[in-house]
Amino acid sequence: MEMVALENQTITEFVLLGFHDVAELRLVFFVALTIVYVSIVMGNVLIVVAVVSSRRLHTPMYFFLANLSFLEILYTSTVVPKMLEGFLQEAAISVAGCLLQFFIFGSLATAECFMLAVMAYDRYLAICYPLRYPLLMGPRGCLGLVVIAWLSGFMVDGLVVALMGQLRFCGPNHIDHFYCDFMPLMGLACSDPSVAQMTTFILSVVCLTVPFGLILTSYARIVVTVLKVPAGAQRLKVFSTCSSHLVVVSTFYGTLMVLYIAPSAVHSQLVSKVFALLYTVVTPLLNPVIYTLRNKEVHHALRRLLYIKLTKTLS
Repeated sequence: MEMVALENQTITEFVLLGFHDVAELRLVFFVALTIVYVSIVMGNVLIVVAVVSSRRLHTPMYFFLANLSFLEILYTSTVVPKMLEGFLQEAAISVAGCLLQFFIFGSLATAECFMLAVMAYDRYLAICYPLRYPLLMGPRGCLGLVVIAWLSGFMVDGLVVALMGQLRFCGPNHIDHFYCDFMPLMGLACSDPSVAQMTTFILSVVCLTVPFGLILTSYARIVVTVLKVPAGAQRLKVFSTCSSHLVVVSTFYGTLMVLYIAPSAVHSQLVSKVFALLYTVVTPLLNPVIYTLRNKEVHHALRRLLYIKLTKTLS
């Protein structure tokens, strides 16, 4: 496809260059990321199915976990298929399609920031206020928190995309990334992108630091509460679970903060793509593992579901 470079000509589509820096490894990347993508979808689908099918899992914690898993499925499916296409052939996308991809992906990423904070807050209430927990986390309250998390993501990124839609793109039309990300798009704008950039920076600071601060505060108070009880296996389990959650959460928030709040810290576009892989592929793969690895109730629900399916198949 010919690169459009005339400054007075508005382009109609972009070409995603993907990992052209390591073109000799494109088949290896394609196979590896296909396996990872299938694992992400299957793992998160199993969690959603387990929560929906088992009455024992109809609790606030699993309700939030199912929403997180559903988010992860949509989240990765927005960018990974197009990235995989780029390993096999030139991945072209219309300008409108590019903005739509950024809107959906950005909205889901922002919603996940809030959802992770909601989950941390839920664990804080469950551990620090066990007697009041059923009242504090009633069905209406849980639904309200989930709705706020989802709507916040789409409202925030809706504003950003509205500002991006007013920009003019006249060439070149090659995006040096594997999906339509904000910074590469701003680098191709012919009109002044300063308003969109400043707005995105402010919203990124708020939507990343506030939920992350809430998560750190929740886990800090959980640790303080657990330290007050006698040492034992339960205390070790809580500490182990909290540390596992914080590793994944820190990876997710840390990469987003570097790329959207301090992009100047990344001096190579290849490094930027690697950072983007962390929050588009790695954390969606780790989240279902980390949140269910030691969860006997989820394991029991999945085994029971498998047993029922096998029984129906053999009968």
